[in-house]
Amino acid sequence: MLHIVFKYTFTLGVFRVVPLGLLFLALIRVLGAAGRLWRPSYTGKSNRKQHSDQKIEPLWDFDFRKVDPIKYQPYKTQGHVTMGIQKRTRSEWIRIDRGYVNRIEERLPLIRDKHEFTIGTGPKVNAAIAELYEEIMIKYLPVRFPTIFKRYKELVKNLATGTAYPLTTSGLTPDQMLAYMGENVEEDFYFMCLDSDGQYRLQGYIACFPGGFLSPARVGESVREIHQPVPGYESKLGLSVDRYFSRMRPGDFIGRMNWSLQVDGVDLFRTDGNNYYPETEQAILEDKADPSLDDCYLRVEHQTLTKLPRTNAIIFTVRSYMTLLHQVKAEGDGKALAQAIKSMPGGLGHYKMGQYWGKKLLPWLMEDA
Repeated sequence: MLHIVFKYTFTLGVFRVVPLGLLFLALIRVLGAAGRLWRPSYTGKSNRKQHSDQKIEPLWDFDFRKVDPIKYQPYKTQGHVTMGIQKRTRSEWIRIDRGYVNRIEERLPLIRDKHEFTIGTGPKVNAAIAELYEEIMIKYLPVRFPTIFKRYKELVKNLATGTAYPLTTSGLTPDQMLAYMGENVEEDFYFMCLDSDGQYRLQGYIACFPGGFLSPARVGESVREIHQPVPGYESKLGLSVDRYFSRMRPGDFIGRMNWSLQVDGVDLFRTDGNNYYPETEQAILEDKADPSLDDCYLRVEHQTLTKLPRTNAIIFTVRSYMTLLHQVKAEGDGKALAQAIKSMPGGLGHYKMGQYWGKKLLPWLMEDA
């Protein structure tokens, strides 16, 4: 399931999540020679001392009903190599906008009815789950969004949904902590924990909106193992990504926008694979080659990577957005999107099934709105 980690900038083919590696290669190239990886500047001798990027800025007059989703056009600004890596602050970790209530309502039945796919715990990750609960649910949400999350003694009430959750981890199971996180924020969280062999491995998750892979099947896999099917990952990215993981410091926040096309509907929960594996006897459905234009969407992910200070688990955070391709074209961006698709490396485009839906969508996108 966890092909979700970092993907290519132009991850085409209905939306499977792809590599966490390209993100880091881009980072390395942007900042210079390998080994000189970017880190936030720390003041003082202690790595735990909070600098300005780690502070949470309260939004005192925030009304989520009046907030539009962030403006994103990564296909216009990100190249296949650089991918638009940016430094993030802690305040940018979680985002809330006017679609918040609807998407939370979409997550609730997934957590309740598809628990085996959406929640992952275990002895190697449970301490990190408790730490993330403290970071997000106790320290972050009531401070960042005081007009939504209000403290009442031992509880925090979500004024947007009318629900409440504990202001402590005491008495909560890891499953409950993940469920509370999934019921209050739109972001999905994936836990990469350091194993005895020195590898960071996927050990847990709250994944209501996975991008086309089955999370339970990827638990225990290293970053390299997760991305083994991705063309060029091992030869170009594997070592650099491993080095970056080993050098991350608590308090680092980096992020980017990732995008792909989804040509068979708007639902965000996908555990089926939409990438092309020529070495298997994979059946390709007819709708991949002749999709209905009313079912074609641009899927964009806001991705953030950070490291927890106590357990040192690396948290991959994914926030997903969906835009109908009719809207992309109506806004005058159809040609830009088509050009970005055409410029993808052949192996990546083939891997993302562009050879199927591209025959119909590319000419249509190039037409004047």
